[in-house]
Amino acid sequence: AGIADMDLFVCGPLCDARLRRAVAGADGSTEPASLSAHAVVMLDDTGMAVAVPDPAAQAHGLIWRGLTADQIERVALFYAAYGAGPVDVTVGLGDAACPARMWSAGVAPAAAAPWLAADWDERFATATLFAVAELFARDPRPASATLAWQYPMMLKRGWNRVCAAGHDRPAHLRHDAAPGDAVMTDSARPLGRFFSLRGFDVTHRRFDGASQGPLPREVFFGIDAVLVLPYDPQRDRVVLVEQVRMGALLRGDPNPWVLEPVAGMIDAFETPQAAALRETKEEAGLDVTLREVVSFYPSPGNATDYFYTYIGLCDLPDLGRYAGGLDAEQEDLRLHVLTLDAALALIDTGEIAAGPAITLLYWLALHRDALRVEFARTAS
Repeated sequence: AGIADMDLFVCGPLCDARLRRAVAGADGSTEPASLSAHAVVMLDDTGMAVAVPDPAAQAHGLIWRGLTADQIERVALFYAAYGAGPVDVTVGLGDAACPARMWSAGVAPAAAAPWLAADWDERFATATLFAVAELFARDPRPASATLAWQYPMMLKRGWNRVCAAGHDRPAHLRHDAAPGDAVMTDSARPLGRFFSLRGFDVTHRRFDGASQGPLPREVFFGIDAVLVLPYDPQRDRVVLVEQVRMGALLRGDPNPWVLEPVAGMIDAFETPQAAALRETKEEAGLDVTLREVVSFYPSPGNATDYFYTYIGLCDLPDLGRYAGGLDAEQEDLRLHVLTLDAALALIDTGEIAAGPAITLLYWLALHRDALRVEFARTAS
């Protein structure tokens, strides 16, 4: 039988008709099925699940029929994004048995949790649907070998869309937007490998009440990020991270090594606070207590970038330099421990030119006396 004649056994997220349509481009026909001696478990913390061998369990899912060869290749590419490979199995359909192909990780991850449909729908579905839409909007489609690093970025962008939809900022001075006031149409296929450039037309409401557009626009689709300025209130010291930055390099800056706070992308389904603690440990080797400062768009005219910024209260006994970062992420970082006054002086000379660093250092200069009093009271 050819690939187009295959019956597929799917379980977990692909039991959701929305995801099946997004992956295959059409829903096909389905009926309930089960696979003995297998359990449906979570692969990781992204909500994905597969059936893995378990002699004491039975995996419940669907037989999926009526797909073309291209649609089955799309299903295979989706599973490849999660590191799952094809397995031929025999599943139960009521009193009958049916040969089918499924995708599995082979063995269950350590302490794997069971997959729950309600949990998937509440926590993971929307971001995953955005990521899958991006995956199959790309032309050509990514190769299976590159998905290991490309698809997590798609999931992060999907998660950013979910987080942005939850923003509830006031609109006392600015326009209080209503549905339809700004509409994107005729979106072009996304460009880029790691990050993404999106082209589209926009029609928006003018301040005089008229409509303007469609206007062609292009926007850099980045990833929401956290920035943490480690600060020792007792010694009045901060940590700055130095590394070569591609934006400064491409702009033609003769010295693209930039002084910044600790910074890093928020993983899909991760909170900003968890990301801030993780990145501070990874980049600077520090355990900190977070003090939230402000969150903002650094360049809303041409980028989706959204930053969550924090002061990280910690103990910094030594002045000087040390290395940081993760080799696995090709990070080459030099960290500087210096007094807050010395860091502020670098803003005046222009040696610190990164906006978030300037924001956090000036905020800290305004609030350091209160932080030092609070820290001293807590320490005593």
